Amino acid sequence: MTVNRWLRLIAGVFVLLSVLLAVSHSIHWLWLTAFVGLNLAQSALTDWCPMMTLLRRLGVRD
Repeated sequence: MTVNRWLRLIAGVFVLLSVLLAVSHSIHWLWLTAFVGLNLAQSALTDWCPMMTLLRRLGVRD
């Protein structure tokens, strides 16, 4: 899998997990969803994403 596919997978899992935790434990878990959304928006505007940098350092191919 490429960096872009890993990024979409990780973001989707984080959003689903935070919604599940918000429903079952505390509404405050939605802050994680907001953080993921904000990070995706900032990466679209600046063309830089910290998770992509981390994935590349871990050896995931472009």
